[in-house]
Amino acid sequence: MHVEHHPLIKDFPELRGALHELRLGDANFARLADTYETLDKRICRIEAGSELLSDEALLALKQERVGLKDDLARRLKRAAGQCCGCGNGCKG
Repeated sequence: MHVEHHPLIKDFPELRGALHELRLGDANFARLADTYETLDKRICRIEAGSELLSDEALLALKQERVGLKDDLARRLKRAAGQCCGCGNGCKG
């Protein structure tokens, strides 16, 4: 079974510069990004059968990964001067 990783750099290649700057300059962002990457690797191990976990627990991990990715994406887009998708036009 092919298991695909979802590293931030792969999912947001156009925001490579913002990702690098935030990892270096924002300790909270760096911590969240590290948590996301660790969680993504664990999910991949589970999906590949290297680690066992119930379907319900795996689903909870995937939902946590999505939440982290959404938060990180908003921060990346703001740092790059793009609208983060907040619905406020990034004015507030």
